[in-house]
Formats: sequence, C-alpha cells, structure tokens
Amino acid sequence: MRKLGINISCREKMDLNEYLGTVKALGFDNTFSTTRPIETMYAFADAVAKAGMTYETVHAPFKNINDIWHDGEAGDVALALIASGVDAASEVGAPVSVIHLSSGTSNLPPTDIGRARFTKLIEYAASKNITLAFENTRKLANIAWIFEEFADADNVRYCFDCGHESCFTPGREYLPIFGHKLICTHLHDNDGTADEHLLPFDRSIDFARVTRQIKESKYEGSLMLEVSGTSPFYDKYTDIEFLERAASVAKRLRQMVDGK
Repeated sequence: MRKLGINISCREKMDLNEYLGTVKALGFDNTFSTTRPIETMYAFADAVAKAGMTYETVHAPFKNINDIWHDGEAGDVALALIASGVDAASEVGAPVSVIHLSSGTSNLPPTDIGRARFTKLIEYAASKNITLAFENTRKLANIAWIFEEFADADNVRYCFDCGHESCFTPGREYLPIFGHKLICTHLHDNDGTADEHLLPFDRSIDFARVTRQIKESKYEGSLMLEVSGTSPFYDKYTDIEFLERAASVAKRLRQMVDGK
C-alpha cells in the first residue's frame, strides 16, 4: 500500500516524540523538514527513527535564491545555502533535497552563471548520493529549463506542489508536463490567491484532478502533506483532532489515487 507522509513541524507546540508517535499511529510512515541547525537535524532524525518512520526529504533553504542567477558574491552565498540543504539531507539519511529555483515574480531567465552554479550543485549532490527535487513555484521557464538542461542527470527530479500550482500559477498544470520526473509531493490546499498550506479539501483545489494526474504520472512514492497545523483556520481543533483530520484526508487522497 502506498505510504503517506506529513511534515515534521505541523503542530509545533507538540513534543516532537509525541507528535511523531501520534502521526505514526494514525497511519503516516514518512516525514520531511526544512533545513535547520545541524543539532536540530540530528534531534529530528533520532525522533523519526524512534517513531519507526522514514525521513523522506529535506527542504533546502531558499533565502535570496534569485541571487543564484547573477554574477557576484551574493550568488555564491545562495549556492552555498542550497548546498547546506544537501548536506543536511545527507546527515540525516534523507535521500532527497527539495530545491526552489526562484522566488517572487521577478523576470529571471536562465543565465550562464546560474547554469554553472546548478551544475556544481547537481554534481555535489551526486557525490553525496542525494537526489535534487526541483519544486514548481512561479516560473515555468526555470523549471522547464532545469529538466531540459540536465535531462541526463539521474539525480535531477521533480517535487510537485499542488498549492503552489493553485495560487502562484492558476490555470497551469505541471504534472502532465513533468510527471515523468516526479519523486515527491507537497499536498495542501488554498483559496487560489495565497499559499495557505491548509488540509486538502478545506479550500478550493480540485483534488479529483490532482489525484488523477498523480495516477497518470505512474508515480509510486508517498503522498506527502505539507500543512500548517498552526493556522488560525484550525484554532478550534486540539492537536490530536487536527492530526486525525490530517490522517483522514491523506487516506482519502490515497483512495482517490490508488482505489484502496
């Protein structure tokens, strides 16, 4: 049966071991985190192992990511920051690091210096046995470029984020284009205008379409929720009630994709 996942910091006030033990008992097997200081990453990894779960991915930092496309020291700093996410994934035994290619709405066409930096990053990740999952944000041209430019790189794959698709690029559908590269998912809901990270089926994303396209992509990996359990939208729920709802919607998504 296809595995289900949920982000490690979904209910931040819960004790980490209690949180992971609870989500494991509810049917989640996989989790992921953003990149944190290494001591925190080790603590995360220990708790994930104790819960009998899998640390599926680590999301690399993306602060000042647009600098990576421009010449100068700031671009080198941006590259080093992303590489720290690769290091973090390697340290905790997560095989995948999720990468943003750009941020915001600025026009950022691919550049030679950006190509050189991403070449270094991809080669560095390969040396660490880490796959890079490039996530859809706002710029179709950039993500199309990375998959075309590095079509022969075995460790260049795709992270599908249905929330980004809805609010950042409404009307655009990524899975029919890049589904063959899919290695991980970020599933959450919003109203089409803001990146709310709500539970699926709580806003307006068409999950019948999303799950159909996941199925059509032949993707066999986990269905990973990336949700904000601390959103005011969920103030009325206790921690356990929220996590029970999360497990329920994740299982509903699995039923829609796999029929079981």
